[in-house]
Amino acid sequence: MDLFEPLHRESMSKESPLAARMRPRTLEEFIGQEEILGPGRVLRRLIETDQITSLIFYGPPGCGKTSLASVISNLTRSSFRQMGSVSANVKEIRDVLREAEDQRRYQGRKTILFIDEIHHLNKSQQDILLPAVEDGTIILIGATTENPFFEINSALLSRSRIFPFRPLNTAEVLAAMKQALADQERGLGQYQVDIADEALEYLAGLAEGDLRTAYTALEAAVLSTPVHDGVRSITRPIIEEAAQKRVPLYDRAGDQHYDVISAFIKSVRGSDVDAALYWLALMLYSGEDPRFIVRRMIILASEDIGLADPQAMLIVQAAAQALEWVGLPEARIPIAEAVIYLCLAPKSNSSYLAINQAMQEVEKGTLGRVPKPLRDASYPGARQLGHGKGYLYPHDYPGHWVKQDYLPPHLKDVRFFKPGTLGWESRLKPRRTKDDD
Repeated sequence: MDLFEPLHRESMSKESPLAARMRPRTLEEFIGQEEILGPGRVLRRLIETDQITSLIFYGPPGCGKTSLASVISNLTRSSFRQMGSVSANVKEIRDVLREAEDQRRYQGRKTILFIDEIHHLNKSQQDILLPAVEDGTIILIGATTENPFFEINSALLSRSRIFPFRPLNTAEVLAAMKQALADQERGLGQYQVDIADEALEYLAGLAEGDLRTAYTALEAAVLSTPVHDGVRSITRPIIEEAAQKRVPLYDRAGDQHYDVISAFIKSVRGSDVDAALYWLALMLYSGEDPRFIVRRMIILASEDIGLADPQAMLIVQAAAQALEWVGLPEARIPIAEAVIYLCLAPKSNSSYLAINQAMQEVEKGTLGRVPKPLRDASYPGARQLGHGKGYLYPHDYPGHWVKQDYLPPHLKDVRFFKPGTLGWESRLKPRRTKDDD
């Protein structure tokens, strides 16, 4: 053992960022997540009785996943090991598992292995963990900001309990910052800080549930503010400067990519212009591929508007062309124009329902043959087989329509398309029989 390790650990503790220094040491110090950690909750009971099973903590940055693992390390009688997923390799994982096996065999002691951002482990690395989790060599705690059902092997998931963490609310972030300002041992209590309530509340809201972001900005504001008469007076402008530009919580490859586009589509479908423009702005600001957005708008124009307003498809195609011709940032304007049009257009999903019903009919497997009048009669000998016989050419009849069966006999009375009652579509009337006139 390194004789200077305790001194080094103490030094690192003092030099660590405020967010690291203020990590809770007990469940009583932990802020937020009452839904899963409140008195009597399963997770709290597991921790208090030291009966931890393999767990997956899933939630956004700064909501307490790593902090809770730190609390568990303080309270458990098991050996606690922490591993970073980004730097981990197969050899390091095998070494940890070997040590855990020795601990269990020779000391009868369990090992809890905490892996932060576990979604960064590739499939083979996750596979190595599986036998050790299955036979109890290790108790795995994984923390992830990504949806575990997408990023973690199903075999590991089936042997773990998943606990979703929510972003902290403004009141919780505010309480944590006040705690840090008062804490003289680990926080900013050794400084004489006079901070306006408005400034603190502004920062709590700006953090958007990410306590790490709030701590970082608060510490920067305190340390960079000059002392006057022994006091550091912090105003909202100082906080704004310390916080700088807030980067939206958006990952083009993660949950937010799917959740935000889902919110965007549902807002357009629900005809909420302001919500649709907000989600569009968030995606564009965060660097989402604008072609991906426009492609989804093209689908939406058919699926949710369709024949209620056939111009919707043309408007979106024009926006797609504008994107290719002028690019961003200018293309944000025609894209926004198309979004507004889609929101305000009458809605119909009749085309979507019609093709789905037709596909379901085909998938049943009862495939009727093409009726002889509709078969190709252009090649030699086709007419001798009866192809085309009895076909009625619609243009030879009044109104360019004549009663005639175009479906296989077993589908003679099926109606896939049922026009809606809004917009241009309300004037449509499919004609299959004289009664349909």
